[in-house]
Amino acid sequence: MMNAKPVAIVGASGYSGEELVRLLLAHPHVELAAVTSRQYAGRTLAQIFPRFAHHPRARTLRFSEPNPAVLAKQAQVVFLALPHGVAAEYAVPLLELGCQVIDLSADFRVRSAAVYQEFYAHEHPAPELLARAVYGLPEIYRAQIKPASLIASPGCYPTSILLPTLPLLKAGLVAPEGIIANSLSGVSGAGRKVELDYLFVECNESARPYGIPKHRHLSEIEQELSLAAGRPVTIQFTPHLIPVNRGILTTLYLTPAGATLEQITECYQAAYAREPFVRLLEGKALPDTKNVAHTNVIEIAWRHDPRTGRLIVMSAEDNVVKGAGGQAIQSMNLMCGFPETAGLM
Repeated sequence: MMNAKPVAIVGASGYSGEELVRLLLAHPHVELAAVTSRQYAGRTLAQIFPRFAHHPRARTLRFSEPNPAVLAKQAQVVFLALPHGVAAEYAVPLLELGCQVIDLSADFRVRSAAVYQEFYAHEHPAPELLARAVYGLPEIYRAQIKPASLIASPGCYPTSILLPTLPLLKAGLVAPEGIIANSLSGVSGAGRKVELDYLFVECNESARPYGIPKHRHLSEIEQELSLAAGRPVTIQFTPHLIPVNRGILTTLYLTPAGATLEQITECYQAAYAREPFVRLLEGKALPDTKNVAHTNVIEIAWRHDPRTGRLIVMSAEDNVVKGAGGQAIQSMNLMCGFPETAGLM
C-alpha cells in the first residue's frame, strides 16, 4: 500500500483487539505492521483468527511479544487493547519514543488520579500523562482529538450514555439531578477470558445485573456529564449482562428542565444530524442492537412520558465497534488527517 501509515495493536488477541484487526486490515490508509500477544507470539494472524485467512497480510503477519522499543520502529500509531493498569506501562515509553497512542483501557479516561484510584482500586500508573490525554469521543471532542498524541478511548457503557445525554445537559434542557441509566450488554463486554460467570451455560437463557451500585465506568460517565452541566453530576447506573454476543442497549430516564419535546428534537438535530455514526430515529422506530451490530453506528431515540413528566432516551451500539475498536479508529482517522469515516463504512 503506497504511503500507508504503519499501525500496531498491543493486545490484539482480545475481542477489542480482534475488532481492531478486522477494521485495520481493510483500512484504505494504513498498514497493520505489528500485532502483539504474549500468549500467541510466533503464530500468524490467520492461525489465531481463521476468519481473516483470506487476507494476504493475515497469512504473513505474526504475533510478537510486546516491546515498546521495537514497536516504535515498526509503527507510528499504536493501539493499546490491554487491561487497565497494564496499558499505561506501554503508553509511557511509546509516547517518549514519538508514537501516537490510542488507549482502549481506562487508564487515561479519568482526569483525576484520586478518582481513578477510588474506582479502580490501585494508584494511577502514570499520573503525569493525565493532563495530556484527550477523551476520545469524536462527536464531542473532535477538535481536541486532531492534534493529540494520547487518546483515551471511551468505555462501551459510557459511549451509550454520554452521546444521548451530553447535548441535552449542555443546552440546559434536562436537569442534572436524578438521572437514571439502565444498560444491557452482550457477553463480549466482559472480555475474552475464561471465568465461570461468562461460560455459555452460565450466560445463556439468563439475564442479570452486576457492578451494583458503583460500576467503575461511573468515574468517566460522571466526569463528562459534570463537565457538560458545569456542576457535579451523580447518576444511578445499573448494567446488566444479557445472552447475546455483542451490543449494548441503554435506557435513560431524565427530567426535562422546562423543555418541550420539540426543543429536545431540535437539540439532537443540531448536535448530530450531520454525524456519520449517529442515527437519530424518527417516527415510531426505537433502537435495536441487531441494526447496529458490526457497525460504528449508535442509534438514539427519545420519548416524553406525560404520565411521569420524564424524558425517556434510548440508545443502541455495538460494544466492540462504536464502544471500542471502531471508535478508536474514528479517533485515529482524525489524528492522521484521514476522512473520519475511512475504514468504518
